[in-house]
Amino acid sequence: MRITDIRATTVAIPLEAPLRHANGGHWGRFVRTIVEVDTDEGLVGLGELRGNGAVTEDALRALKPYLLGHDPFDLEAMRFKLLNPTAALYGNRTSLHSALEFACIDLMGKYLDLPASQLFGGRVRDRVAFGSYLFFRYPDEEGRGEVRTPEQLVAQAGDLKRQHGFSSHKLKGGVFHPDYELACYEALAEAFPEDGLRYDPNAVLSVEESIRFGRAIEHLRNDYFEDPTWGLNGMRRVRENVRIPMATNTVVVNFEQLAANVLDPAVDVILLDTTFWGGIRPCIKAAAVCETFQLSVAMHSSGELGIQLATMLHLGAVLPALPIAVDTHYHHLLDDVIVGGKLEYQDGTIAVPTGPGLGVELDRDRMERYAEYFREVGNYTYDRDPRRPGWFPLVPNERWADPT
Repeated sequence: MRITDIRATTVAIPLEAPLRHANGGHWGRFVRTIVEVDTDEGLVGLGELRGNGAVTEDALRALKPYLLGHDPFDLEAMRFKLLNPTAALYGNRTSLHSALEFACIDLMGKYLDLPASQLFGGRVRDRVAFGSYLFFRYPDEEGRGEVRTPEQLVAQAGDLKRQHGFSSHKLKGGVFHPDYELACYEALAEAFPEDGLRYDPNAVLSVEESIRFGRAIEHLRNDYFEDPTWGLNGMRRVRENVRIPMATNTVVVNFEQLAANVLDPAVDVILLDTTFWGGIRPCIKAAAVCETFQLSVAMHSSGELGIQLATMLHLGAVLPALPIAVDTHYHHLLDDVIVGGKLEYQDGTIAVPTGPGLGVELDRDRMERYAEYFREVGNYTYDRDPRRPGWFPLVPNERWADPT
């Protein structure tokens, strides 16, 4: 089997309401680029990554000279073709490689008529548990969906728990002053005393503010304290002073950083991301290192649609140690580009696909509809807030939004 073409289509999928975070926001939609890898066997493999319109599409097409005629089974050769350390440094190709790796794994499974998880040693679980991912939100164009107050936040968590069965709740913070967000977090704990909690201010707190916040929530049922401050040494100082497991998806996102964290621990829970780490296989390798050194793993969410979500499900299926519910933005999406629409939650879990490869297929009509929607609305700037013109955060931040 040989690769004959690489195609890329950028889509925009509407969200229930615009999501706010410490550096800006998601402006009512997620923009993703769908990758299709064609072969001489007539099989098509699917991949996905954060989109940027023509820039991302052109970058993917520029890799054709590397991969035309390449055997999708030769994943290690593809890794060195695209991610030779020096070339990767200058080319910034990690996320591109991830999407192509997804597509090649999809092709391998389709060629062998096996689910992707069977290519990695077989699954140890058939469903993967997820936590609710709670955001402060602007209202949509009809004035619905706002989350700004503790009461609205608790209502959002309650609605998601009733709809999807979540028993762990993550608050994406760093938007309002830490004292205000502490009150919101405590309201969640009071409303759901038997559920796990996690707080992630996107590393905009000072070390001192992180310690103060962490000590204030030590008595709650915390899964972990995620990226309260920036840098391994900052996280290390917080870890030394707060009795909550520290988690990251920002300062341990490659093997060099993982080695540094093993030698001098700053983080207890590594949040793997199949895009950030370069694919499913690097995440499996990283998880094995973590298992060896008794570090826990969970997963970070990149704002994925069903294709990348399938990679997370197959990864979760094969990891023997996955003690913590996984993150996903998926419940904020109004639709998907896969056949059948969005994958369904049951008791806070999603079933690992059983079809060959990634086990999901493109819905061509949906993809064209949301490609047209992207052409209408365009891209958005992740690290800007459209309702706070000229604003940007400092690190550590002191320019908080006003909750009133």
